[in-house]
Amino acid sequence: MAPKDAPPPSQSCGDCPIRHRAVCARCDADELAELERIKYYRSFEAGQTLIWSGDQMDFVASVVTGIATLTQTMEDGRRQMVGLLLPSDFVGRPGRATAPYDVTATTDLLMCCFRKKPFEDMMARTPHIAQRLLEMTLDELDAAREWMLLLGRKTAREKIASLLAILARRDATLKLKGSRGPLTFDVPLTREAMADYLGLTLETVSRQVSALKRDGVIELEGKRHVTVPDFGRLLEETGDDSDGGLLV
Repeated sequence: MAPKDAPPPSQSCGDCPIRHRAVCARCDADELAELERIKYYRSFEAGQTLIWSGDQMDFVASVVTGIATLTQTMEDGRRQMVGLLLPSDFVGRPGRATAPYDVTATTDLLMCCFRKKPFEDMMARTPHIAQRLLEMTLDELDAAREWMLLLGRKTAREKIASLLAILARRDATLKLKGSRGPLTFDVPLTREAMADYLGLTLETVSRQVSALKRDGVIELEGKRHVTVPDFGRLLEETGDDSDGGLLV
């Protein structure tokens, strides 16, 4: 199924809900106007593959709404989910011709896309974009190192708590909310997808989510709508030390 060109959102770049975290976060008015000339919106349905590993990529993009997964396939057909793309995350690599991973929409997805060559040209002469992209790349590296710890050393309960903390923190950041007071958000992943991503069985995921609910760490409405009454307590459940190691 081909992606659909989406009509532009009603807001301008200056009013974009992800702009304060996206690659254009530091752009001034003139730079935003130049980005406007090379951008377009594209929508994908849940389950649709945006990019196959090895595909030529003629665009880079920011996730505006929705969530996608990064997946790598081995020669014998085994697949492993290796990352999540959340709102404001950047897709594609300037200077790299092909995609290193399969990218699949987990939910309905809206992306703000930039034609690759004009974006690369603009990045070369616009320090604001290059600096922000470097910051995002370093954040991604930190997150990957934390994920190595999560998969290799954390218990099932700590894995579930860590994933919920990532989602809660990102949702609060996008809404420009602090982490004080209750945090409420929707989990965009099914229990099956959570199990795949965390290296757990479906039964273990359901059991640990129920245990966190029973212990008052989270409140759950249905299977997806989560309230975290005390974010500090959720962080304690992740197993991260109190001096750092927080997932972003």
